[in-house]
Amino acid sequence: MNVSLPILPTSVVGSHAKMGWWYLVRQEAEAGRMGCRDVAEALDTATDVAILDQERAGVDVISDGEMRRFGAFFRTYLRRIQGIQMLPSEKSIGDPGYHTREVYEVSGRISAPEGLGIVEEFKYLKEHTMKPTKVTCTGPTTFASGTLIKGGYRDQKELAWDFVAIVNKELKALVAIGADFIQVDEPAFSEIHRDGKELAEIFNATVDGVKAKLAMHVCFGNHRGRPLVKRTYRKLFPGVLEANTDQFVLEFANREMAEIELWKEVGAKKELGAGLVDQKSFYIETPEDIAERIRTALKYVPAEKLWINPDCGFNPTPRWIALPKLKSMVEGAKIVRRELGYGV
Repeated sequence: MNVSLPILPTSVVGSHAKMGWWYLVRQEAEAGRMGCRDVAEALDTATDVAILDQERAGVDVISDGEMRRFGAFFRTYLRRIQGIQMLPSEKSIGDPGYHTREVYEVSGRISAPEGLGIVEEFKYLKEHTMKPTKVTCTGPTTFASGTLIKGGYRDQKELAWDFVAIVNKELKALVAIGADFIQVDEPAFSEIHRDGKELAEIFNATVDGVKAKLAMHVCFGNHRGRPLVKRTYRKLFPGVLEANTDQFVLEFANREMAEIELWKEVGAKKELGAGLVDQKSFYIETPEDIAERIRTALKYVPAEKLWINPDCGFNPTPRWIALPKLKSMVEGAKIVRRELGYGV
């Protein structure tokens, strides 16, 4: 990134909290009761709100809030890929959860001749903010893990490698229109890959030739605050350090800073985007809460390599919870900057 950022920069992981009417728009759009211009206008406005919220909170590097992703951060894009069909949920009785989501069935070799659509999302963000930006894209492992194999592939691991070319093409197209900070999201790592070395291998193929600052986000699932996998990074280390990424974006706040000591194995080689805001909790951290977590992280991470962000995206955290959390994150970073001798 060719911008000047403060020490301990603040950022977001991707999604922003949705306002109530966003869900009404999705409901009406999926029922066919809104025209394409109606939907586009509503989602432009939702993105404007997400940008404004982050700017007002004082976040240093912002996203578009992923407001256009009706089917969550990756399922929206599965609907654009040939060879994949959306089926009804296998279970609909009970509270919403992973088990009541729609099923995506792979029937043959996949392709995305028109791309994933993230380029169009990023264009709007760049045109509507003067802040430094980050754009997010789902990784091949997570794309593949969200599908049911019926044809074309032996298993999800083979499918994931076909997603590499699709995602790589999208990332290069993003760079071509000015994206200089790209995050690849891989929260489903443990469902397909045995260890961090395998994850690093597929990540490196995904970002091959992508000339931008790169981040890899690995968390443990965020659908309605429910974890998706066993919540430990231990099996990823040290193999994941072979990933050609500039920054790892990892979850710590929700786990009471567990495993932050793993960063001793990294040293000063990579940046850490440390999750120090628990977006799954309704408890609104104070700035001092955030500052305390930053001080803990600084025991293992050099200040010049530490970024501050939430554990994961704010979808589906209520907006009235997300906004003060973002403000506390920014103010907590300012507290520690002053302690380190940097003016704010």
